[in-house]
Amino acid sequence: MEGRYPAIEDHAAIGNLRTIALVARDGTIDWLCLPHLDSPSVFASLLDPDRGGRFRIAPRDHAGLGEQHYLEDTNVVETAFETDGGRLVVTDLMPLAGQLDDPSETDTEPAVLRLLRAEGGPVEAELELAPRFGYGDLPPEIVATETGWLAWAGTDELSLFVDADETEVVEDRVGPVLRARIRLDDGEQRSLALTWGTRSDPLRPDEIERWYDETLASWRAWIRKAEATGARDWAAPHQQMVVRSELALKLLTHADTGAIAAAATTSLPEEIGGVRNWDYRLAWIRDAGLAAQALFALGHETEAHAFIQWAERAARDEGHRSWGLKLLYGLHGETDLDEQELPGLAGYRRSAPVRVGNGAVDQLQLDIFGELISAAYEIVRLGGTLDDDIIAFLPQVADQACTSWQQPDFGLWELRNGPFSFVYSKVMVWMALDRAERLARRGVIEGDVEQWASSREQIAEEVLAKGFDPELGAFQQSYERPVLDASNLLLAMQEFLPFDDPRVQQNLDRTLEELAEGAYVHRYLADDGIAGGEGAFGLCSFWLVDALAMAGRVEEAEEVFRTIADRANHVGLFSEMLDPATGAFLGNFPQAFTHLGLVNSSLYLAHARGRELPVASLIGSDDHRQEV
Repeated sequence: MEGRYPAIEDHAAIGNLRTIALVARDGTIDWLCLPHLDSPSVFASLLDPDRGGRFRIAPRDHAGLGEQHYLEDTNVVETAFETDGGRLVVTDLMPLAGQLDDPSETDTEPAVLRLLRAEGGPVEAELELAPRFGYGDLPPEIVATETGWLAWAGTDELSLFVDADETEVVEDRVGPVLRARIRLDDGEQRSLALTWGTRSDPLRPDEIERWYDETLASWRAWIRKAEATGARDWAAPHQQMVVRSELALKLLTHADTGAIAAAATTSLPEEIGGVRNWDYRLAWIRDAGLAAQALFALGHETEAHAFIQWAERAARDEGHRSWGLKLLYGLHGETDLDEQELPGLAGYRRSAPVRVGNGAVDQLQLDIFGELISAAYEIVRLGGTLDDDIIAFLPQVADQACTSWQQPDFGLWELRNGPFSFVYSKVMVWMALDRAERLARRGVIEGDVEQWASSREQIAEEVLAKGFDPELGAFQQSYERPVLDASNLLLAMQEFLPFDDPRVQQNLDRTLEELAEGAYVHRYLADDGIAGGEGAFGLCSFWLVDALAMAGRVEEAEEVFRTIADRANHVGLFSEMLDPATGAFLGNFPQAFTHLGLVNSSLYLAHARGRELPVASLIGSDDHRQEV
């Protein structure tokens, strides 16, 4: 803890496939947006302890951190506090029911359940409920009702159902706070439920118990359905880490649409006190495509299909004016995502500004064509089928790639001093056209295959002529900028060149020399048009693992993997970045990129060690590398 801001890594995440709450080890829910992940916050004390709002349960007069863990194969978390009298165990979850890969069965009431249990003696717990709607701008009225307590501001309403021994509403510096005391004898349990909106009838204890049982059963059934296929047998050395990443990726998936959010938060800084604070509660084609492929590799075919269907619908909706694929969307396909600053919130550890929306929405980022078509191609390669709408959609994506590839873009890192002719972007368009051509030759899609092949060859010739800098001894970030970029570790993974190509090997060595601090890898070390610095990028460390493993440098790869995997927090979650000096988390949390990187690196290491891989593997596609 530093001041009243908990460390980013001192959190677990719970959710209901529509939104996510962060639960700190001190018993505070300090981040929750309702009813959806990209809705305005109800609790945001993570970004401002005074104005953000909170929902805390802990033993009376207890200021320390509890021990926290997930219940096996779930996104249900327990936090345990030791006291002089006994042990208070708080179990937190958001209710779910039914099959999690069937959105029609997961439409549960937006709610947070907090179950209290005393062990080893009596315990007195304290509750503080301080909702602050609208990113802290709307302190509510809090009033007692016949069924419990109601907090409301404008049209926003929260209902609290609690069996407390004492309750009162007091005022803090910003607005009202509901405080309660709950005394539990040894072995006694109490239940609290916070629901979005009002209810005419109270939640009965048996209803809360049913929610709890159904939620555990739903998460475990989802995990074990994939487990039954043998899709995770290869992960034995790292199986628990892979399962936790699998659950984190599912948690970021929106059941209503199939969109996959990049992260659960906005504006957690890439540098403490800096301005690199972005809203990641949105769905990037790139991030979601990679996450979908990782889930597919773990046996979750439904999620991969849902992502491609979401992308097709989003592009079609945009096409009411003219068809076009954007690089990111809101979780329901929104494109009006103007970036705004929220001056009312101080920011995490005073790292301002806090932003909502994302200005990158209007950037051209060419790599998204490759991620989208590759996701569809992997489904087909591994025996799956595509819906008719997707079959009609993919040739349009390939055609747009053909007409766009010569333009400079802003790259996957969304540099704000661009555009440039990024090497990685060009190679990803190459991959899009390569995979589209393969799909066409398999008879899956129809289109201008000759144009796709011609453009693909033009891109290859240009990248090999302009993208490798002999003086740098590596592929450069862009044609205009002879600097290193970690994304170029992937050129062999995308089958653009063989792993034993001397340029691939030189690029790997130079990346290790210049961008890596041990296992910590920076994206790049060049001006990007934004003030300040940033931490090492978690996904880039896993890319280094992949490149080393496939180059036959398996011991080096395993050492990097162990080092980064050991930096997961106490419940196995990762943020976007890590501080190389301290290992502290930086950036938004939990981050899809880092978790999909762990899954993929586990696969590459298993492959490098000769372990039998599942049918749904990201490794082993048709050998069609650029031979030059």
